Amino acid sequence: MKAAVWYGEKDIRVEERELKPLQDNEVTVRVAWAGICGSDLHEYQEGPVFIPVEEPHVLTGQQAPLTMGHEFAGVVEKVGKDVTSVKVGDRVAVNPMYTFGNKHEDVDAYDGFQFIGLGSDGGFAKYVNAGESFLYKLPEGMSLQDGALVEPTAVAVQAVKEGNMQFGDTVAVFGAGPIGLLTIIAAKAAGASKIFAFDLSEDRLQKAKELGATHVFNSGQVDPVQAIKEVVPHGVDVAFEVAGVAPTFKQAIDATRARGTMVIVSIFARPIEWNPMQLTNTGVKVTSTIAYTPTTFQQTVDLIGTGQLKPQGIITSEIELDDIVDKGFEALTNDKTQSKILVKLSGEM
Repeated sequence: MKAAVWYGEKDIRVEERELKPLQDNEVTVRVAWAGICGSDLHEYQEGPVFIPVEEPHVLTGQQAPLTMGHEFAGVVEKVGKDVTSVKVGDRVAVNPMYTFGNKHEDVDAYDGFQFIGLGSDGGFAKYVNAGESFLYKLPEGMSLQDGALVEPTAVAVQAVKEGNMQFGDTVAVFGAGPIGLLTIIAAKAAGASKIFAFDLSEDRLQKAKELGATHVFNSGQVDPVQAIKEVVPHGVDVAFEVAGVAPTFKQAIDATRARGTMVIVSIFARPIEWNPMQLTNTGVKVTSTIAYTPTTFQQTVDLIGTGQLKPQGIITSEIELDDIVDKGFEALTNDKTQSKILVKLSGEM
């Protein structure tokens, strides 16, 4: 089968790959749609970040080269003999997160984690094998394309929960890329009264406004902290850092009220310099999140299924697998009008 395989930085190849043998507790999924994630883009631009190169990952038993893609949904094609919760023909979203499963879900990931599509063969292919526990049935009326949006939306839902956001809170989102936009959508659904969005791209800011931001600013043209405090003098209740660079990290803290919360959602590709006295002097609490819990993933399926969360507006392009480098990774690198690019595999809805 044809698959998009990561070999190294700026080296993703669409080539023929054999599907791994199906294990007794696994399911073969016929992939319908798969999204290109910011994490995938990091691997393309400056990887490896998560992808194991020197030796197989302890949780997956795989290492590069491997098929990418961890935001995907499809139809169950085949089931292993021990599988009981799904059957052939079921429509499913895939939670790609591996953990050891030895601790409560709130802390389980911090004991070690990896992802399908980053640590093992993933969804940029016609078929993928995944463990039964990774599969979440889609409710009737929810499309497979929506299913491919569950994973990144779950990241945003988890971030909002991590920030302990309350109904009526004021919120700032630093970075209006795909996860930033989804965080805006999730914060709006959770009852934020004001949502400030910051980015360097006017196109992304326009998209942020369309999706629910009440105040948008180009952070290259205004001081984000001053812009917020002209509207909310004491600072926002919750700030989300979704850009992954030192300036926005520091601005997100300064823009938050005393005893408010700044949530790190982004992946930092490299270390930054930062003085912790910024917290001591402001009283801001800083927390972080990595992905989502199984509970959050199921809640995200349910919320999209009922229409309470509407992430569809972040889709900016649909492309074929053969074009994933030029029209996918390169487009996301160079064209800031792009937000979420979906790769069409079977194309089933």
